[in-house]
Amino acid sequence: MVGKKNKSSTEVSEKSTKKTKVASPKKNKLERAAEKEKLDLISKLAEVQVQLEDSKDASLRDQAEMQNILRRSERDVQNAHKYALDKFVSELLPVVDNLERALKTIDSDNKELKVLGEGVELTLKSFQDALERHNVLSVDPKGEVFNPDLHQAMSILEESSAAPNTVIDVFQKGYTLNGRLVRPAMVVVAKGENQ
Repeated sequence: MVGKKNKSSTEVSEKSTKKTKVASPKKNKLERAAEKEKLDLISKLAEVQVQLEDSKDASLRDQAEMQNILRRSERDVQNAHKYALDKFVSELLPVVDNLERALKTIDSDNKELKVLGEGVELTLKSFQDALERHNVLSVDPKGEVFNPDLHQAMSILEESSAAPNTVIDVFQKGYTLNGRLVRPAMVVVAKGENQ
């Protein structure tokens, strides 16, 4: 009986081993499927993370671009306010020039013309004050070094008493509006050594 018992326990253990062996390939397939699914999820997660980073980067770029557009539009509006009078001022400058020329031609010895000259001088003064209140400043560079950003050389003369490249005479004053050149000063420049 003992032999039978041993035999049957051996049979039982062999059967259980067979069952384990049979269950083992199924378990391996399930484990492999689970592992494959896990790898797929990890790769999808990595793709989503890359997309998220790309979206964040694009969002930051869009925000920076919007800030740049806002700054540019604010600057354009400021410039529009600041230089709105540019064309109007350039139209008025010949009036100032004519009033200055009129003052130079009036004979101050003639009593009748002296009163007229005083009127023209007061008119010119009030006109210049109005221009200054709107930040229109004259550029009268006589004796200064020639600056091509503010002056236009009409001629170059040899002048021994003046330093080279200095303005000897001014034909017409220049003007700036809020620091921006409206009209350059037309000048005569002293000749330099190599000119």
